[in-house]
Parts: sequence; structure tokens; C-alpha cells
Amino acid sequence: MTRFDRRQALTLLGGVAAMTALSPRAFAQTRAKLLIIGGGFGGATAARQLKLLLPQADVCLVEKNPVFTACPFSNLVIGGIRDIESQQFGYRGLVDLGIKVIHDEAIEVDNAARQVKLKHGAILPYDRLVLSPGIDIRWNALEGYDEAASEIMPHGWKAGSQTLLLRAQLEAMPDGGLVVMTAPAAPYRCPPGPYERASLIAAYLKREKPRSKLLVLDAKDSFSKMPLFQEAWAEHYPDHLEWRAGSLDGRVSRVDASTRTVFTDFEDISGDVVNVIPPQKAGKIAEIAGVTDSTGWCPINGISFESTLQPGIHVIGDATIASPMPKSAFSANLQGKICALSVAQMLTDNEPSATTLANTCYSFITEETAISVVGVYRNDDGILLSVPGAGGISPLAASGDIRSAEAIQAEQWFNTITAEAFG
Repeated sequence: MTRFDRRQALTLLGGVAAMTALSPRAFAQTRAKLLIIGGGFGGATAARQLKLLLPQADVCLVEKNPVFTACPFSNLVIGGIRDIESQQFGYRGLVDLGIKVIHDEAIEVDNAARQVKLKHGAILPYDRLVLSPGIDIRWNALEGYDEAASEIMPHGWKAGSQTLLLRAQLEAMPDGGLVVMTAPAAPYRCPPGPYERASLIAAYLKREKPRSKLLVLDAKDSFSKMPLFQEAWAEHYPDHLEWRAGSLDGRVSRVDASTRTVFTDFEDISGDVVNVIPPQKAGKIAEIAGVTDSTGWCPINGISFESTLQPGIHVIGDATIASPMPKSAFSANLQGKICALSVAQMLTDNEPSATTLANTCYSFITEETAISVVGVYRNDDGILLSVPGAGGISPLAASGDIRSAEAIQAEQWFNTITAEAFG
């Protein structure tokens, strides 16, 4: 089997294994109130799969935004290669399946009474609750970085207005300007995301503002796909991108938005554009529901994705403590499928079964080339563990044809995952 065939097989394995354990006919007569909060890749996928598995169930999705803006591929928007409209998806496909979609915000969870209160007053009962709240920013965890500062030094880690703000700032910057990016310590959404963004910002500078430079200040000394990114940077952006490790004074301790300045232990650095990627935590409703621990993230059972703190509530996607699975759209999509199957099994007095999971993260390194990493996991006994010897990353020193092929695969993956989630 060629490397690309193996990658495709792993992708199919991750998407199919969880859904083939039992026939949907086994659940067809189950009537239950199933409530999903959060309509991203995890929540939308979970809602769709629950309705397919439990056609008689009352499946309701609560999502405050009528249009979802995807984070994957948003770095291409920042780099001036893709339009934001290509990132946006509605919920008509879910409605057409018979799923009730409510555009409102959940503000209270009473798990004892099994009900959720919405901002505009509605109270929704549930038999099982699935939370897919994504991330929130830890404001002021990095000194000086609050919501007001993010309008001057955008994070762009929630796709939408922040994505467009960072793009506009890059476009307005004079040639010869300095772009500064700060990368946080783990965990955070999309481990290779800052480095894909660095690559695409450098590509923009090389193309449009060749006298400009990007400086990446990192809290870490290593990161996902590091050898591949550094190889690409040396080849494509030697004059436009500098990465500084945490042990080499790359860790930023505070920022001053009024002067667009970041502070390390030994240096104050001002940029024409400053992209601060701050520390993160699970989305607010997770804390309200009592499913976060002292880390700010949500511990879960790795088979059912049921909270270990609140029985009857499941948590999927970026909000979870699911290491070694990364916080990625691929992971959220797969977790939504596995969680849906587990809920269907539990509602029919069946024991959720262990399975094999996979994750693929694609990262663009130029406008038309990409690299990737594959992980394969097991969830036996409710604990997620990497499968030894499985997975892998793109080869170093690969030909341009291989890198271009991976970019095409990334596009195909994005089209598939958005179709699966939103129809």
C-alpha cells in the first residue's frame, strides 16, 4: 500500500469504524430528547448522526450563530489566498433531516432536572446532553491581553471577524514592516495551526511585501511537524520568517496593545502587526455545566465521551481532555460520530464499545503545497492511547509533486468534512 493509500485508509477507518458496530435498525424505535449545544464540526456531526441512528428521537441543536465559519483553511484567508465566504456554512442540511435547530445561547444547565435554559428564556429538556462548545480565550492569562486588546492585536483563533481583521492589518502594513506572532504553551486548539499561519503570512509577505518580515515568538521549544515546517521555512522563507524558541527568549510574558509591543524576559518588541495567540480553555457553557476541571478543559470517558464529572452529559471536540488526540476539526468530527453511537447504545441498554480512532492534520506551507501528520488511537477502558507503530508524518525532502498532492488531499478532506457536518 502506498503512503497516500494508507492515509486514505486511515481516514476512512476513523470515520467508519465507530458507525458500523450496530445497525441503525436496532435503535429505530428509540424515542428520547437529545440536545446538542454547539454547532461546529463536533456538534453538527453529532446531531446529524444521532438523527440517522435514532430517527424517532427528538434531536435539537442549539447554536447562537446562524452561519458557522470554519477554522480549518482560515489561515489561507489570512494569507490572502481564499475568501471568507468559502469558510461559511449554514444549517439547512440539518433542518432538512428533521433536526430542530435553535439559534440562541445556552446560559444554564440543570443536570439534576435534565434541562437547559436559553438566553431568550426557553427551557429545553433532555435525556442526554452533548456539549461541543469549542474554545474560549483566557483573557488576561497573558498579562495585558483582554478583549479590547484583541481588537488591536487580533488572535484570529476563532474564525470570522478576527480572521478578517488580521488579514486587513497585513494588507494595510507598509512594505518593510514587522509582523510579530506569539504562540502559546500547550494545550490549545490545532497544535500545528500557528506554524501553518506563519508559513502563509510569510508567503504573503514574500509575494506582496518583500521587504517585510515575520517574527514568531514561541512559548515552546518544539511543536507539531517541526522538522517539516523548518525545512519549508528554510527553503521558501529564509528572508521573511524567523522562529524563536521559548528557551531562546521566545516566551512572551505580557503585551501592551496601545503600542503593539510584546515583552519577553530580555526584550521589548514592537510590531506593525501583532498576532497574539493566547492561552485557551473550554467554551463557557462547559464551565456552567460543571464539566470542566481545574485545567479549564473537560475530562471524559474515551469510549462514550461522557463527562467524568457529570453523568448524562457528553463533551466532544476542542473542549475535551482527549490527549493524545489533538484539538482539531478531524478529531471533533470523529468524536461526534463515536459519541452519537455511544448515546444510541446507552439509550437501548447496550454497552458502548471500544474502537479505533484516527486523526489527520493537514498544514499548508505555501499557497499550493501542504504537509500532514496522522495519528491512530485506541480507547479501551475509556482511556485514549496512541497505537504504537501507526500513523506518521509526511516525509522530509519530498518532491514538489508530493507536497502538491497533499494540498489537493487537504482540499478534498475539507470538502468531505464540511459536507458530513453541514450537508
